[in-house]
Amino acid sequence: MNNSRLFFLLIIHGLFIQLSNAQTATVRGVILDENNNPIENVNITFNEKGTQSNKNGFYKLSIPANETITLTFTHIAHKKVTLKLLLKNGEDYEFNPVLKVNVEQIDEVVLSARGRKTVEGIINISPEQIRLIPGANAGVENILKSLPGVNSNNELSTQYSVRGGNFDDNLVYVNEIEVYRPFLIRSGQQEGFSFVNSDLIQNVDFSAGGFQAKYGDKLSSVLDVTYKTPVAFAANLNLSLLGGSASLETVSGNGKFSTITGLRYRNNSLLVNSRQTEADFTPAFGDIQSFISYKFSSKFHLNFLGNFSINDYDFRPISRQTNFGTIDNPIALLVNFEGQEEDQYRTTFGALKANYFVNDDLTLKLIGSAYQTTEEERFDILAQYRLGAVNSDLGGEDLGNVNFTEAAGAQLTSARNEYDALFFNIEHKGNYTKKGHQIDWGVKYTHEDIRDRLREFEVIDSAGFSIRPPLPDFENDQPFEPFDAPLEAFQSVRATNFVNIDRFSAYLQWSKRDFWGDHEVWLNAGIRTQNWTVSGENIESTTQTVVSPRAQFAIKPNWNKDMVFRIAGGFYHQPPSYRELRDPTGTIQPNVKAQQSIDVVLGHDYSFKLWDRPFKLISEAYYKDLSDVNIYTIENVRIRYRARNNAEAFAYGVDLRLNGEFVPGTESWVSVGYLKTEENDNNTGFIARPTDQRLKFAVLFQDYVPTIPDLKMYLNLVYNTGLPIGSPDFESPADFQNRLRDFRRADLGILYVLADQKKQFGKGHWLHAFKELNLGFEIYNLFDNRNAITSTFVRDVRSRGQFSVPNFLTGRVFNVKLGMRF
Repeated sequence: MNNSRLFFLLIIHGLFIQLSNAQTATVRGVILDENNNPIENVNITFNEKGTQSNKNGFYKLSIPANETITLTFTHIAHKKVTLKLLLKNGEDYEFNPVLKVNVEQIDEVVLSARGRKTVEGIINISPEQIRLIPGANAGVENILKSLPGVNSNNELSTQYSVRGGNFDDNLVYVNEIEVYRPFLIRSGQQEGFSFVNSDLIQNVDFSAGGFQAKYGDKLSSVLDVTYKTPVAFAANLNLSLLGGSASLETVSGNGKFSTITGLRYRNNSLLVNSRQTEADFTPAFGDIQSFISYKFSSKFHLNFLGNFSINDYDFRPISRQTNFGTIDNPIALLVNFEGQEEDQYRTTFGALKANYFVNDDLTLKLIGSAYQTTEEERFDILAQYRLGAVNSDLGGEDLGNVNFTEAAGAQLTSARNEYDALFFNIEHKGNYTKKGHQIDWGVKYTHEDIRDRLREFEVIDSAGFSIRPPLPDFENDQPFEPFDAPLEAFQSVRATNFVNIDRFSAYLQWSKRDFWGDHEVWLNAGIRTQNWTVSGENIESTTQTVVSPRAQFAIKPNWNKDMVFRIAGGFYHQPPSYRELRDPTGTIQPNVKAQQSIDVVLGHDYSFKLWDRPFKLISEAYYKDLSDVNIYTIENVRIRYRARNNAEAFAYGVDLRLNGEFVPGTESWVSVGYLKTEENDNNTGFIARPTDQRLKFAVLFQDYVPTIPDLKMYLNLVYNTGLPIGSPDFESPADFQNRLRDFRRADLGILYVLADQKKQFGKGHWLHAFKELNLGFEIYNLFDNRNAITSTFVRDVRSRGQFSVPNFLTGRVFNVKLGMRF
């Protein structure tokens, strides 16, 4: 035990850890038959102890922790299922067996859901971890950012890049329905919520690459979220200084009708006020989601998923001082602001999903969905700045003040942008299983109707001179020679687009689990295709088609050591979205092709015991060869494409993750990733892509006080090397290959559990009404690191040079939270 303590102390830089012995764990779930009907009176037993399922098929059972337990599920009308588990202290594991003829014997040391996903290269994430791990934007994406290969340098945003891709390269599904990200969002502080509501989650799967053909047409990753189907009444309430959330679960007496509804409200003022820009900031982010299920019969189920969100963003900057430079040459940028920004984002989403279970082998699904978003972005902000030398005399009265101004000027930015989009989807999916073979198929039609009005400009004044665009039509030698042409904005974009995109896609895949001698193998092969047509007002109709074959192979040797080897790959195409069709002038380029990536992923999972506790080491190496690349720039979270396919690129790297019980009864992990990605624009030579984040190190760690086990600690620590700094407008990125400072962030959460499943109270006690009650506090950016998200380039007319001024993110912030479940 002392060795394990020393090992992890080194990893988290001296954090004191104490260990204690485990006690009990809980297994719960719903038992279904082959038609997905709940089964009553199923016997769940171990060591002559056990329980029975109720009329809704629900069961709950406490078992000893930190020892191997075999559960047996038996019923007079069905064949038995056995489950071998080794759970952690206090762990609450959900297992929903299906009792049918083709019985699956589960004998993995780790949880069954994760065991089945291992061969597919998919990471399964615990919903409890999602809800408890601290972060400025807590939720699914907060956990993803602790995984290797997943990068984000902005705690205010839920966006993430995976293995060299950008935010647009990721697929997100909720209950098999694709969801979308906002269009006009420029910065993380405008975002509000991710679509995924953590209070409603039952299961989360994530693949960082090499995924199957049944998933859609994107280049990087898949996040596949499943919401709960309630089995009993429950209510949740969570409150903090950043806002709150509430959820309600209901189920009818016969178990056929169930609902789960979640409400969320968030106010980012606490975080934004820790930044260097002093401002009046009035955000209001709220949403409501509901998932409703009805079982008409044992063969036919109907589900509805609905969402409405509203984001109002009112921002009035006042002043800013940013100190940068070196110890020998400190520089400060001082800015006084006038004006304000008012943004509004409204999103409505609804989907119906029908499941028809024809027989034991055949399942058919029909999904229809509609997504509508209205986004308005309006701002007029005048920034009057001066750039000067900072007094660095430690004994002086003016320490930190600007003594000498090297440059002065002003910048006026204005926008009146409106975006209105309506998406319709209708999709059929099915799967057929026979003699160990499984066939999955699907066809989908999507209609996208987009109305976009773009009006924005930027005027720059330096030392009294209006800076004109550095284009041949505007060449001059001012201030050294007079120039009497009309004033022009440094940047000006005006466009109105009415665009329709019709997409037809389909996939077919085969998979089989078999044995190769004594070795277990799993094979998957599939193909998908998409045909799309871009049309609209003053747009020439253009139609294109892509075909993407993909395959996976995994083998689990019959060795004493528990290992799985995987290889996956294929062609991954990303047909252009509206954002990718719009060039920097706002013009739609309908001939933009789908970006293509040929991927190869090699994986290895090794499950083992360390200090007599379970651990798993997951290793993956990958290579991507990209063609028809549509290059882009990133400003905070805003992506602007060139809307042409004249570039090539590559990405390769290695991802490692060690997870296990560093502290008995809790799961923690350490992630390390290496990435290199470069692009070659029109044969000008390879340079780093905007997402070229070379090295990543992350720790997600859980602990508790041995003498007070209800006092728990959660640490989320991330270190990323710096991203490319970007280039000023009208300049070549090849000439600006410097990088931002390294991203270093640690978020700490301390939680005290007053009541939970193991700690219940009798009638008359004030805690009797609570199934769960906890109180805690969080410290975001524990070490108050000054992380930069972008750089602002400030012009000095005297030297004709430009200074790169970092735009810093949030500082240290304290938050208090209260959670309860009834």
